[in-house]
Amino acid sequence: MNLLQISTDASHVSTVLYFGTLGMLVLAIGLVIFIVFHQRRVIRYQMQLQHMEEEQQKILLNASIRWQEEERQRIAADLHDDAGPLLATARLYLNENLVNQDLSTQLQSIYNAKQIIDDTIQLIRNISHSLMPPTLKNFGLESAVNDLFQKISGSGSINASSRFHDYRHRLRPEQELLVFRVIQELVNNILKHSSASFIHVTQNYSEDKFFIRLHHDGRGITQQDYDRLNKSTLGLGLKNIQSRVKVLHGKIGFEKDLSQTYYKVTLEVPVEQLEVVS
Repeated sequence: MNLLQISTDASHVSTVLYFGTLGMLVLAIGLVIFIVFHQRRVIRYQMQLQHMEEEQQKILLNASIRWQEEERQRIAADLHDDAGPLLATARLYLNENLVNQDLSTQLQSIYNAKQIIDDTIQLIRNISHSLMPPTLKNFGLESAVNDLFQKISGSGSINASSRFHDYRHRLRPEQELLVFRVIQELVNNILKHSSASFIHVTQNYSEDKFFIRLHHDGRGITQQDYDRLNKSTLGLGLKNIQSRVKVLHGKIGFEKDLSQTYYKVTLEVPVEQLEVVS
């Protein structure tokens, strides 16, 4: 091998090494650029998700505040429109001129005032029961749901039934109330909008989850419909449901059965979030 060939081979190797190194450098730079842009896209996507979650939180918070305000306004209206006039009337019977009346008139006025006060007490009791149904308070979620469904079936317009498979211990009262209000709101929507002929609710535990499942054969919504309505200014009832589910740290799902004959709603609450009472 002569010197010229050795020089040529060395030059060729140098060229290969140069372009190889240059190629590796370009590849490394390209990889760095790709990683940087990918990270930026991931960060931008995460920021968008965070923004969407914040907006959803605002919607749920506003729905919860609106629901509480509507409850307060309803109670205030009931007290003002119903209890107020009753107490004012009772006061008329017990005015300062009563002592100047004959005994018969006094006794009749006192009796009338007592009747009005009894009616007022019953009215206030009814308002209180609307906040915490007595069956729920005294006997628990299963009895309250059974009582609700018996009343619905008693109307004769729809067949409503419920079955609790494994509810040996009661939840804390505020948790039972939240679950009961979710069921009430779901049932109310079905009665108003679905034209269903039956509603059936079941309860059970599965591993570390507490489930309430509601089935009906009327018009219903899917999870996609639920998510869309929750992001809009419509569907206040659904937003109230979601705000209560969030307090329970739970999930709620809407789906149409594969047989296309009924809709199903599933409320799922982690067992560790539930506290049972004896």
